[in-house]
Amino acid sequence: MRGGSGRKFSATTCRFREPMTKTKTEELVLECKRQFENCLYTSTALHIWLRSKRGGRIFLIAAPLVLGAFSTWKLMTESSLQEVRLLASACALLAGVVPSIYAALKLDEDLKEMKEAAAEFTNLRDRFRQTAAIWSKKPFGEFEAEFLRWMGEMDKTRSRALTPPEWAFKRAQKKVQSGDYDFDVDLAAKDVPQEATRR
Repeated sequence: MRGGSGRKFSATTCRFREPMTKTKTEELVLECKRQFENCLYTSTALHIWLRSKRGGRIFLIAAPLVLGAFSTWKLMTESSLQEVRLLASACALLAGVVPSIYAALKLDEDLKEMKEAAAEFTNLRDRFRQTAAIWSKKPFGEFEAEFLRWMGEMDKTRSRALTPPEWAFKRAQKKVQSGDYDFDVDLAAKDVPQEATRR
């Protein structure tokens, strides 16, 4: 066969490759893996942020006790140095102000909501992993229904609108990519979502 330029063409020199298309099941498995990764990073960031908030709560509870003790310490209140007496007064002032700051921040309410959200994202992480690994082998209708079930739960969890700070996401990224959340049995079987094993 000759082309317009006079060159010969044959079946061996001119091959057309059929486009690679994914099935509906493969596309849904891929989406499960995306949501698995999303939940993994979000739950990790929330846990890191939660630990930080708990540390701040402990500080705000302990600080007034320590400051109050310093402000009434005779070594400070009866000192002949004006700077020391001023320091004692400052400690007494802070001991009274810190509890008000603690109450205004409503840390107890925030911690409760963050704890619940972190637990929900952790649960959804496992549900999407199981959906991709197990339910994808069932008829597509059942697989899709299970996926939509957990997407509905995801939407409810997202409605909390909790947004961890950027530093928490960075630390979560580093922690996940270090392999802290890899299971030895999965690595041995090489049967975990690609996003979880890519390091």
